[in-house]
Amino acid sequence: MTHRGNQAPAKKGIGFFRRSQCFEMPEQVLTYYRTRMEIDYFPVADENETAREKIDDILRNRFEFNHESHPLSDPIDWKTNPSRDVEWLILLHKFYYAVGLGMAYRETQDPRYAEKWMALTASWIDSVPLDFLPSDVAGRRIQNWIFAHYYFVTSGPTPAVSPDFYVKFLESIYRQVNHLREHLTPARNHRTLELYAIFLAAVVFPEMKGAEEWLAFSKNELLKNIQTDLLPDGVHCELSTDYHHLVLKNYLGIRKLAALNGIGMPGEFDSLVQKALTFSLYVHKPDGFIPSLSDGDVRSFLDLLAQGYRLYGSEELLYAASKGKGGRPPALRSKGFPAAGYYILRSGRGNGAEPYEDERYLVFDCGPLGEGNHGHLDLLSIEVAGYGRSLIVDPGRYTYDESGETNWRARFRGTAYHNTVMVDGRNQTAYRFDKKKYKIKGPPPDREMKRFICGRGFDYLHGIARSHEYEAVHERKVFFACPEYWIVSDFLIAQQPHDYDLLFHLSDEAHQKVSVSVELGTLLVNSPHLVVAQALDPEAELHVEQGYLSRTYGVKHPAPVLRFMRHGTNVSYHTVLYPYKDQAPGISVEALSVTGGSGGHCSEGASALCITVTRNGERFCDYYFTARNEVGLEYLFDDLQYNGTFAFVRKDSEGRIVRVHTEQSRMLSVSGKTISPEDHQR
Repeated sequence: MTHRGNQAPAKKGIGFFRRSQCFEMPEQVLTYYRTRMEIDYFPVADENETAREKIDDILRNRFEFNHESHPLSDPIDWKTNPSRDVEWLILLHKFYYAVGLGMAYRETQDPRYAEKWMALTASWIDSVPLDFLPSDVAGRRIQNWIFAHYYFVTSGPTPAVSPDFYVKFLESIYRQVNHLREHLTPARNHRTLELYAIFLAAVVFPEMKGAEEWLAFSKNELLKNIQTDLLPDGVHCELSTDYHHLVLKNYLGIRKLAALNGIGMPGEFDSLVQKALTFSLYVHKPDGFIPSLSDGDVRSFLDLLAQGYRLYGSEELLYAASKGKGGRPPALRSKGFPAAGYYILRSGRGNGAEPYEDERYLVFDCGPLGEGNHGHLDLLSIEVAGYGRSLIVDPGRYTYDESGETNWRARFRGTAYHNTVMVDGRNQTAYRFDKKKYKIKGPPPDREMKRFICGRGFDYLHGIARSHEYEAVHERKVFFACPEYWIVSDFLIAQQPHDYDLLFHLSDEAHQKVSVSVELGTLLVNSPHLVVAQALDPEAELHVEQGYLSRTYGVKHPAPVLRFMRHGTNVSYHTVLYPYKDQAPGISVEALSVTGGSGGHCSEGASALCITVTRNGERFCDYYFTARNEVGLEYLFDDLQYNGTFAFVRKDSEGRIVRVHTEQSRMLSVSGKTISPEDHQR
């Protein structure tokens, strides 16, 4: 037996730190992290969730998420949701407001903000099991706790923060990270933010047990995740423009954090991030906002392009981030992303005669439904912007909540809430109620992008949708007479008669400001800064209905919907979309007879229009021809003869040809004289 006498027992450090980092007392831990200088990191705040008025309400225990405000008990009952929407409870547990409390404290030095942060954090630690909500909630909470830590500890001493609370806080982060490490979401955007949380914790708290393993694991898995997250063209696989940017934001945060702390990342990681930035560069509208394609909100992510410039030095990213005030404009005016099926047509980048925000923009969707559960039933849909305004819009997502008298989730996701053609009132994909909520119950439509041509002074698209819900096939062609206007041609091909609804959702700016008239054989729809025109068809009906659009989760605005209705077997629509800045142009559209083709007879597969435009004292006539058939057949319309699938000819008020666009190697003649497009392009 060994007699130890009065020998003191071996010292034990605080259990979640590495042995080499032996802290005996909570005061030592707090002092260490207040003075440590070796680690460089930065907070990321959600602008909406950290707004000062919201943070000040939280001091009174009133919380607002998704535009829905509720007073909560003190202490909070974390497991009870005062809202019928689970997203409200999820936001409560994500703790974005912790960052807001930190920001308010650093600005004001008011101890109430620090005291509230500690009270809410300690209450959550004492009350909530780690597996209470899905793993992505834990990932976001860990991030926000560390960002709040930056304000309350790293950026300067906060007298109100007690050592005992601080150790409790760090231990909870340690436990949450280990739990998250073992319960990661298998794939996609949730896994990305969860891996970012583990990476962030490993970088900011390398003194914790297992931090080295967290770092190695997260680096390895982040590379695997970005490889599966992004399609070959750089678009996120869920095909939501909003989620694409939220994922990109995480990847950029990881890359910046690694650079600040000398942590090497694989070269492929950087190349994939840059691909994702390229999509962002093109999909942003001239006003600096993204369209809300599939689930998501309307937001601006120009700050991500600026971050991309700082990381990679791309002058094109700087140009887009600054709306043309710096850098170099992209080499391509319009661009397609074929794996995602998104095609973006632009009139320019403000490097010509017009300001950046006045340029015209159209995005076309000929892509798959997308991985996960965020895709909308919107094949061949478009969104249109011009002169700083969104004119034809994707209405957005509005909500994930399916309760209530109207299932707004199902409505906003369905085909009727998109700018495409609906057949027999049906969705493009089977989407039906199953036990608790609506689910995709059938295969998505087959899709085909036949052609995408970005020419000198024009763009041309041709996409095809074949639904499994009905036998009618929808073909859509878009011709952009750059930089002025679009001609959208829709062909419905079927064996049996169907009810067809061509839908255009206008901006809420057009609410109660739409007028319809018939002039010179033309059906005209006038709305603010947009004229919609079709040749008058006695078999078609136009209804102007009230719909809704949503830029932000939980908020919808009334907005008009144009519904062009026809019944038939093979049906075609040809719609002129003419944006304008101040003065509406005069427009008439005449359908021309087409002869020739197969057997020399008029063909349903070929159409020609004469579009007369009077604008700023100038009058001109545009002849537009399109055929569904393959090239090689000879077609006659007006005094023109052509053997291709599309052609555009402009004549001035004197009848002189001033502009011609055709396919390469196709023959166009006017009154028997061959015309060369090269002589008339501009």
